[in-house]
Amino acid sequence: MKIAIVCYPTFGGSGVVATELGIALADRGHEVHFITYRQPVRLGLLSNKIYFHEVHVPEYPLFHYQPYELALSSKLVDTIKLFGIELLHVHYAIPHAYAGYMAKKILEEEGIYIPMITTLHGTDITLVGNHPFYKPAVTFSINKSDIVTSVSENLKKSTLELFEIDKEIEVIPNFIDKEKYSTKYTDCQRSLMANDDEKIVTHISNFRKVKRIPDVIKVFHKINEKLPAKLIMVGEGPEKEKAELQCEKLGITNRVVFLGNSNEIDRILCFSDLFLLPSQTESFGLAALEAMINRVPVVSTNSGGLQEVNKHGITGFLSNVGDVDDMAKNALHILSNDKELKKFKESAFKTALSFDILNILPLYESIYDKAYKGRLKASYG
Repeated sequence: MKIAIVCYPTFGGSGVVATELGIALADRGHEVHFITYRQPVRLGLLSNKIYFHEVHVPEYPLFHYQPYELALSSKLVDTIKLFGIELLHVHYAIPHAYAGYMAKKILEEEGIYIPMITTLHGTDITLVGNHPFYKPAVTFSINKSDIVTSVSENLKKSTLELFEIDKEIEVIPNFIDKEKYSTKYTDCQRSLMANDDEKIVTHISNFRKVKRIPDVIKVFHKINEKLPAKLIMVGEGPEKEKAELQCEKLGITNRVVFLGNSNEIDRILCFSDLFLLPSQTESFGLAALEAMINRVPVVSTNSGGLQEVNKHGITGFLSNVGDVDDMAKNALHILSNDKELKKFKESAFKTALSFDILNILPLYESIYDKAYKGRLKASYG
């Protein structure tokens, strides 16, 4: 099947999932075309089964904000016609499903019917999408999609509560490719980050307010008061500078390392003992799953879809949003006893295996098949 995938090309979870899905589909023999404004960060070498088409937005003085949706719609039309694309899979309701629908209608004028699958990832629903300015467009885009999926039961529930949706929403969870994390590093360079007697705590995110970065620092500070530890902060974003100042005020600057964005998450998690994710909300918690497949237990909040990933008392612990004392207590419970730490590490790994891409990919292929059959019915009656 020839599949076009539209996603954000950034380090965020939706872009990572879309890219890994496309790569896996290509490995199964499908022809995959990524259409976005920059080559996705997780997309390495292209192949005879993987293509990248860049969306250019011409600048024009009349526009205060350049119309990306129009450029994307036009690029979709051109690419679908040129390469004979059979199915469109967009990640994020806005602007991607909105642009995808416009492309569908343009193509229908020429007798070309393309089914569109929209995958909801979270921010497009709970934060941006629910804004009064965007809500009508988001509702319209979801309802006009041929098939809609969400990455968690919690996100499905939120979507149905916040919007007037008349489409069935199928839950297909995010995934991990265990084969990409099977390398056993003989030297993961742990000694470069910490001494032998120090535990390593890690946080990975885009440093937005929803990630509650100050809580990461507060929890770590409480951990460090009880046992020697280092905190590894991976990512970039608007809250990073504030976090650096917070560390300075607490006198723990020499205990915290800010690494910026990285494509070597597995190497960083290789030497981590605990992953902190005190988010205000997470539609799924892909960062937590990546930690777990690397045998890193997780201390997180219980918001959003995190409860579907991080199993309380098994893969780590869950706390209420903002309860840094409870998170610190749970972290110390795991880190203070090497036998307990080993137990949580193995449980995290075993739980992560259930989200392996080999278990999830057939779910996507099934809905692709359903959408494709609908295309044939629409095309030939």
